[in-house]
Amino acid sequence: MIDQSLMSDMLSPLWVSIKLAGVTTLCLLLFATPVAYWLAKPSNNKYIARFKVLLIGIIAMPLVLPPTVIGFYLLLLFSPSMSIGRWLSEHNISPLIFTFEGLVIGSIIYSLPFYIQPVYAQFLRIPKSVTEVASLLEPSRLRRFITIALPQARIGIVLGSLISFAHTIGEFGVVLMIGGSISGETKVISIAIYEQVEALNYEAAHMMSGLLIVMGVFMVVLIASLSRISQRS
Repeated sequence: MIDQSLMSDMLSPLWVSIKLAGVTTLCLLLFATPVAYWLAKPSNNKYIARFKVLLIGIIAMPLVLPPTVIGFYLLLLFSPSMSIGRWLSEHNISPLIFTFEGLVIGSIIYSLPFYIQPVYAQFLRIPKSVTEVASLLEPSRLRRFITIALPQARIGIVLGSLISFAHTIGEFGVVLMIGGSISGETKVISIAIYEQVEALNYEAAHMMSGLLIVMGVFMVVLIASLSRISQRS
């Protein structure tokens, strides 16, 4: 029999992790997809082209920076003594540090390159002839984006969503720095595992880790399958 308190200790942070991953992925779908499309579009203006290269480099920073560095600067940025935190305080808006909303913002920033990369690559693969015909038949850029570009990049969008979701589930450094460990609010499963190991409660740590391994294997198989389909198309 599994102890009821152990189940509660495991399910609550798991639910927070799943909710965080779901909200983060949805935000990336809505806001990062147009960014990836704009980055993939060729530009005749050399300054815009250079800015796109710079922006791609900035977006990729979480790939090379330790999560604690990103979490540390977000913590400073959201604190009441700094710009965003001070503005929130002056307008009587709840602070973002040690809240679920703060976790979402941190997760979006940290998972952004994992979503942008496959979506950007898929937009680049759209044949030039398709975009040229679309521009002749449909004058509206928004409609071209919705009816032509999005269907062409659907595999990349699904792939980016799965990678971002899986990546957010396993986050530790960023969420620990800006969210702490508030049960039911900011305590994700990676932090729960860390706390169980610190308490030498290896049985609980094994159970939580095993659950993440099963979820991870499923996600990796799914991502690998979609990557193979993407390469064939």
